[in-house]
Amino acid sequence: MNQAQQRAEILVEALPYLREFYGKSIVIKFGGAAMIEEKLRLDFARDVVLLQYVGIKPVIVHGGGPQISRMLEELNIPTHFVDGHRFTDQASMDVVEMVLAGKINKEIVALINGQGGRAVGISGKDGGLARARLHQLRRRGKDGVEEEVSLGQVGTLDAGEINPALLTALESNSYVPVVAPIATGDDGVSLNINADTMAGAVASALRAEKLILLTDTPGVLIDGQTITGLSQEDVERHKADGAISGGMLPKVDCCVSALRHGVRRAHIVDGRVPHALLLEIFTNEGVGTLISNEFDRKRASATGKTGQEAGNQND
Repeated sequence: MNQAQQRAEILVEALPYLREFYGKSIVIKFGGAAMIEEKLRLDFARDVVLLQYVGIKPVIVHGGGPQISRMLEELNIPTHFVDGHRFTDQASMDVVEMVLAGKINKEIVALINGQGGRAVGISGKDGGLARARLHQLRRRGKDGVEEEVSLGQVGTLDAGEINPALLTALESNSYVPVVAPIATGDDGVSLNINADTMAGAVASALRAEKLILLTDTPGVLIDGQTITGLSQEDVERHKADGAISGGMLPKVDCCVSALRHGVRRAHIVDGRVPHALLLEIFTNEGVGTLISNEFDRKRASATGKTGQEAGNQND
């Protein structure tokens, strides 16, 4: 088969997905290597523009932890951690806001627009988009009693604390919202939000077709192998037996929460793969792990297999 025929076959394979996802919102958490390496950044921007031009509505939520750490160090602002979590005081929060909303956000907007897209940068503080509450870290003290520990100006939120009106207004006018994960607290103070948490809450509030988390892993790994598909039941079982642990736990919890709030499919995708978005959305194989309530029902009825054993990710 010559190259032209191969390209035609690729387009034909994508057609069912183009038809299915036309006019639907897809929320993408942009972070990790995909946000740092120049070639991957450019691939991501092109992917987003292509999604927009074929009638899909991408919404981007980005992180920026490494860039924040670097700026704090350059400004000689001391950082301390509580059980591995960064404590965010007022001086640190000023830097967080400057880096996320003032620098990274606008760089992503310029990158997408430079490829022919129509992106607009906002934070959760704009238009009353996100109102959060303080996140308290729960841990067991030396006396064995569970306690709550403050992380400073770190917040958390869920779907009920997102007002999607600004996002839907931008989408309806053919703009791509690019959201910095900063929210307003009850007293008007700025709060730093985990980007996965913000993306999950935004996807839930929009009842998005998909939530896609770009990561620096091949997906959910069990016994060293990427699991292409999981149901909620699979996730809970593998959490209980310890197969899903560590840094993957909050990501799968974010996905499961989004599914419970009306998101149809959630994906944990290897953002180190060039054009990971297009491969995950428009091909049968994908480049990560799909978590879906529909997964087991469709596979079990057709093959008798569990969600993690079954075939194509996007069916």
